Amino acid sequence: MKKKVVILGSTGSIGLSALKVARDLPDRMEVVGLAAYRQAEALADQAREFSPKAVAIFDPAGVEILRQKAPPGTKILTGMEGLIELARMEEAEMVLVAIVGTQGLQPSLAAIEAGKDLAVASKEILVMAGELVMAEAKKKGIKILPVDSEHNAIFQCLDGESRQHISRLILTASGGPFRKTPKEDLPQVRLAEALKHPTWKMGRKITIDSATLFNKGLEMIEARWLFDMPISHVDVVIHPQSIVHSLVEFVDGSQLAQLSHSDMCFPIQYAVTYPERLPNSLRPLNLAEVGSLTFEPPDHDRFPALSLARWAGTEGGTLPAVLNAANEMAVEAFVEGKISFTDIWGCVQSVMKAHTIQKNLSLNTLLLADSWARQEATRWISNSKK
Repeated sequence: MKKKVVILGSTGSIGLSALKVARDLPDRMEVVGLAAYRQAEALADQAREFSPKAVAIFDPAGVEILRQKAPPGTKILTGMEGLIELARMEEAEMVLVAIVGTQGLQPSLAAIEAGKDLAVASKEILVMAGELVMAEAKKKGIKILPVDSEHNAIFQCLDGESRQHISRLILTASGGPFRKTPKEDLPQVRLAEALKHPTWKMGRKITIDSATLFNKGLEMIEARWLFDMPISHVDVVIHPQSIVHSLVEFVDGSQLAQLSHSDMCFPIQYAVTYPERLPNSLRPLNLAEVGSLTFEPPDHDRFPALSLARWAGTEGGTLPAVLNAANEMAVEAFVEGKISFTDIWGCVQSVMKAHTIQKNLSLNTLLLADSWARQEATRWISNSKK
């Protein structure tokens, strides 16, 4: 039976992998909606191939291109309203959220309200509003299926296991391109160097987050909400080969791990076909060819993102949303050459320290905290140049 899926962020790396899964499993996955930020030409190409009921382009400048090049009869939507309408569309059974940053939050809540299962690749949604999103999902009785390779790995390891038997969730991290770089050299890191991830091919923002280890910090908070575990029971281990995607430790000391090649098609397919496993064209793992797997502890002194994330995850309330927003602004400033690589951590820490945490969460409260953090980060970035 086909799963009817809307893909928000279809022109990004996760979206492209999702479309590859759709091609691989045409009898099990039907694409009924597609959305992109501004790549109208690419979105039109996808619409011609997959014939969705509707497409959405966030940037209204791309609407005319879609009118000219999308298949006749395709509904064309735009802006945040368009993303929300796509997330609610009657034909959809699942919404795959692969939008970078916080723009996926409102469409995600709209999808949950409409009773759609949510496949989450955009970790910012659960970092910013994990408590709210998981509560709404429970209320509606819908599934939240993780697409991040690390969380999907944990999801697979926990299948059929009692939550009472879990001791720790252990996220693996490649360590990024600066795993061996001396601390004193990190302030001189250039953008081109930060974009050279040793394992994964990803978008610019997530690649820089991987270089700072903020990506793994965000994933710690995401895991806390996805699996209802205190963040004190969520750890990180550096694993440069990116073959073991995460582990679960149980109270008897045993650990289960999920292994595969570094290809996002694996977790996407599992989310779409869950609880079934289906054959595909993906390359199976040969451990003899891999040769060796190594692990080491993260260096919290050189990479303070993990400590900042644990602080945010422990305090909860609006602080994770503030961490996330400040990091987005700091990464953007680094890309634009306004601050140094290590200033990313400095900016986030300063904004978090200045924030008054609110515990009674609503969408409006979170959006206000997000907006405040962006303004505070902008001020910090401006003052750092003086």
